[in-house]
Amino acid sequence: MPTVFTFNGLRVVIYLNDHRPAHVHVLGNGCQAIFIMNCPDGPPTLRENMGFKARELASIARSLHDARKTACDEWTRLHGAF
Repeated sequence: MPTVFTFNGLRVVIYLNDHRPAHVHVLGNGCQAIFIMNCPDGPPTLRENMGFKARELASIARSLHDARKTACDEWTRLHGAF
């Protein structure tokens, strides 16, 4: 599971054997959230949350939106077109 990038102590990963649509897993502090990236233009949308608070999710979504090109490019590199 390649780490695409990190921010605020959280890891953003894409699993090698994962499925479409393009999405990332955000891991940290004993929590996990999955965001569909809506490549290439976004915005990311929350698919599943396991433990993050609403305020944390809003911050994560903003960070993912800012880094969507990196995440979408990495998805394409690992899985082909979104």
